[in-house]
Amino acid sequence: MSIFKKIILTTITFFFSLGMASNSIADGHINWSEVEKKAKEEGQVFWFNWYLEEPLQNFAKRFEDEYGIKVTVPAGENQTNLDKVIAEKDRAKGDVDVLSIGFNKVPDLPMDALFIKLVDAIPTDENRTPEIAGINGLGYAYAFWGNQSGIAYDPEHVAKADLPQTPAEFQDFWNANPGKFGFNFENGGSGPSFFLNVIKNLTDVDFDNGEVTDEKIAQVAASYDYFKNGAENYIITGGNADSIQRISDREIWMAPAWEDHLAGLMNRGEVRKGIAYYIPEMGMYGGGNGIVIPKNAPNPNAALFFANWLLSAETQTAFNTEFGTAPLHKLADDSNALVPNSQRAFRTNWAAQPFRGVVEEQFIENVILER
Repeated sequence: MSIFKKIILTTITFFFSLGMASNSIADGHINWSEVEKKAKEEGQVFWFNWYLEEPLQNFAKRFEDEYGIKVTVPAGENQTNLDKVIAEKDRAKGDVDVLSIGFNKVPDLPMDALFIKLVDAIPTDENRTPEIAGINGLGYAYAFWGNQSGIAYDPEHVAKADLPQTPAEFQDFWNANPGKFGFNFENGGSGPSFFLNVIKNLTDVDFDNGEVTDEKIAQVAASYDYFKNGAENYIITGGNADSIQRISDREIWMAPAWEDHLAGLMNRGEVRKGIAYYIPEMGMYGGGNGIVIPKNAPNPNAALFFANWLLSAETQTAFNTEFGTAPLHKLADDSNALVPNSQRAFRTNWAAQPFRGVVEEQFIENVILER
């Protein structure tokens, strides 16, 4: 063999060992047992997730204990983590093994240029969730964390049979119970999920189309009178956490919240247990976060092995039990969820941008600032 051919062969082998494990699996050159073996040799995985870093670090200890692979969850913001992967894309090795992203990011990212195609890189499992909130992960992303907005309430004061289900019933509730209903317009999406779905129900505006037109804006404007009727009877909270804390303190009886956020706070003893939750029939937004693996992950086999564990039925059951997430594996046990599966039929997809942003700005200007 010529020296030139030896150099080429050595170079190919080198880059293969750095991060092409997924291609080998897809081509049948490496079986899953070998991936597990190499993952344990790599011995570590860096999971960049932008929320609940410490609780998730503790959660990952069960993976460490079972497989001897250390998981590190660095602190960082959502966009900062994503920017880091993009900035490092031309490096032979980056710093990120597994990246959590909101599924809403997928349409705007060059997925094929940045990430390993997971559908070809981990064992086939048709029970995973490749699409959420109308967005497909294209085989590069699978959903691992399901979130759902809805209404948290105090069952000591509100009977299940009396829960508001429609915009008219919510208005009747706050007028009949002054100061006991609240929602946020910033610092979290539960409040916007509430008022945007109310507007959608009142106007029949197409929120799935992000186009901004004078006609659509005029239709939305017609809904402002709804929020002005009894505006003195509902309160504006400081954010997702503030809403739940006020219910916990028995200051208010009802407010929009995220299912996983509420369950996590109760499980960790940060708010009182017993706060109940439901998804109203008028609909509220649900979605989720996915995981992707950069092509230049420093520990590619450990990244794949950890990703497969995160997406498993057992881990999804544990996420539901500990954090209150909506399970995203069809065989996971969701018996500990705050809402029954029947209510998940009321989940709606987030309004499209830029129309959603314009509506939120006008809502603040015409409703919040005029209260």
